[in-house]
Amino acid sequence: MIEHVLIIGGGFSGSLQAINLLRHDGPRATLIERGPSIGKGLAYGAAHPSHVLNVRAGNMSALPDDPQHFARWLAARGIADPDTAFIPRVTYGAYLSEQLDAARAAAPERLTIVHGDVTDLRHDGRATATLADGLRIEANAAVLAVGNLPPHDPPGLDPATLPGDRYIGDPWDPRVPMGLNDDDTVLIVGAGLTMIDVALLLEANGFKGRIVALSRRGLLPRPHEGAGTSWRKIDERPKLSASALLHQVRERGDSIGWRNAVDELRPFTQDMWANATVAERNRFLRHLRPWWDVHRHRLAPEVYARLQALLASGQLGVRAGKPDRFVPAGDGVDVRWRPRGSDTHETLHVRRIVNAIGPQGDLTRTQEPLLRKLLQRGLIRPDAARLGIDVDGTAAVIRADGKPSDWLHALGPMTRGAFWEIVAVPDIRTQTWALARRLSNAHWVGGEGL
Repeated sequence: MIEHVLIIGGGFSGSLQAINLLRHDGPRATLIERGPSIGKGLAYGAAHPSHVLNVRAGNMSALPDDPQHFARWLAARGIADPDTAFIPRVTYGAYLSEQLDAARAAAPERLTIVHGDVTDLRHDGRATATLADGLRIEANAAVLAVGNLPPHDPPGLDPATLPGDRYIGDPWDPRVPMGLNDDDTVLIVGAGLTMIDVALLLEANGFKGRIVALSRRGLLPRPHEGAGTSWRKIDERPKLSASALLHQVRERGDSIGWRNAVDELRPFTQDMWANATVAERNRFLRHLRPWWDVHRHRLAPEVYARLQALLASGQLGVRAGKPDRFVPAGDGVDVRWRPRGSDTHETLHVRRIVNAIGPQGDLTRTQEPLLRKLLQRGLIRPDAARLGIDVDGTAAVIRADGKPSDWLHALGPMTRGAFWEIVAVPDIRTQTWALARRLSNAHWVGGEGL
């Protein structure tokens, strides 16, 4: 019987795991977070007040069994139209922190919060976490809720050759908008949601200079829209190879629009991913993922309007291509890049480079000490697509020998190799709920597992 669970990481996934263990009257939990705040994570703790959620508030309840929980929380605070509003991320962070505080207050003897950095995790009859300050905590099981790994540096860029603030590898670094003049150029590597956050942060801080976003295809996220024209959705999972699916989605996109073509697959996505071969998954990642991402992970209308204003004014420019050399020049950097479809190179002089490629999950390249140790010991392994930690359908990590662990689990974006759609609140809240039920033996209630 599991009496005590260690949860490593106090962001959205880890905090919700602790909350759900208490809600299911499960084992006591110790939630360990190395950052200054618990319950918010990077997305909601490091956000600027101008950053809003990319999902309507009506679908952002932290509790899958209470879909209107967040809407009621907003309504109680006088926020109008919670079912249609795109709420500031800092507001959502406050909501999450309040839920964790309430759970802890209701059962202080069952939830312990520890601020510290877990540097090692072993199992010799019991799971034992060792923290940087030497503290050791024992439990029956452990959950890795480490969130996203930071982005890799762009190819050809050596941070050691770009001193000072010429290169900022963390897009949430508070230095991003600081020390710039209106005649400076800022290069943002990447053109997805993180790039937009950085561009809007620069604008919100009064930067009037030039912003250039560079990505391989130069695709920008699409906006959330109204219901639009109705169409007959597919009613069963397409049983197609990745290449055939790509062809079908393109055809459906031409017929009913890309947004609708992606949305109608939403109920089947995880099942399709689970049933795809490694080759099919890799083909999807190479050819369909860029289009999937920009239509699946959309922008709030107000954010899209601000983005369009930056583009229309010429302050923001988007380029499709690949950088390959970064040379210090004066107080800036000369960036050599090759436009997509071209054999020639161009050079762009910039004052600052911000890495907004997006989170990476390749365990073989991570510098995270805990994950490196677990990988070296064979306690975890990379998934076949190198998207994160390999897990089975119950979120138990897969060891190097191919067998699922009976004591170690993983949650959140680092399990996308098994589930694919596991980066947004609606997906993670279901995953944490299901794992909490298993650890609490509550999954047998209602016939689950029978």
